[in-house]
Amino acid sequence: MAKSATARHILLNTEKLAKKIKKEIIQNDITFEKAAKKFSKCSSGKRGGHLGTFSKGDMVKEFDEIVFTKELLRIHGPVKTQFGFHLIEITSRY
Repeated sequence: MAKSATARHILLNTEKLAKKIKKEIIQNDITFEKAAKKFSKCSSGKRGGHLGTFSKGDMVKEFDEIVFTKELLRIHGPVKTQFGFHLIEITSRY
């Protein structure tokens, strides 16, 4: 089982906005990086949403559950945490 991962995310205030942005990314109206820079309320937005490498347990439970179980290179979410609504793309697991 993977112990570490890399991922990027976009943190938003509302589920409605998260769904709208996810749809725009899937339809190629905007790239994930551009959406993160424009809309994310996390400081990682400046880096296109990149969170770097982290270990299982470093992130909140809801986030970890997605990153360590779901398919790579797909946009997952919106995922609700205490911080808001996330769109998550897992870039690698090892």
